[in-house]
Amino acid sequence: MSSFTINRVVLVGRLTRDPDLRALPNGISVCALRIACNSSRKDNDGEFQERPNYFDVTVYGSSADSVSNYLGKGSRVAIDGRLQWREWETAEKDRRQAVSVVADTIQFLDSPGEREGIHSTGQDASGEAELTGARAANGAR
Repeated sequence: MSSFTINRVVLVGRLTRDPDLRALPNGISVCALRIACNSSRKDNDGEFQERPNYFDVTVYGSSADSVSNYLGKGSRVAIDGRLQWREWETAEKDRRQAVSVVADTIQFLDSPGEREGIHSTGQDASGEAELTGARAANGAR
């Protein structure tokens, strides 16, 4: 049996709400995002219908600060990261579980003109910015 495993996720979509930035007790910034990615499926009549898929994404470190400063609801992003599974128990003793995405790299896909009222730095001529600080702040796993 091989010990080789892969846990990679690549998503391109839009933020469904403004980023939610907070700080961990150790001072590291963490930003919660929710993105929507559309997929097409054929309905019973053979017509393609678009349906959104929603994903919770967490960004750590300096990337979290940048995301909070430069992105808002509706911003287009590309996320490269990994899945993280967690489990907890509610106050009523019910077991819950969830899978979310921990971002290692985030690219801003909107041009500066598309991000109304948001000023950005560190972009190339295409209007894309890449953030990779999350891997260093969160430990390269």
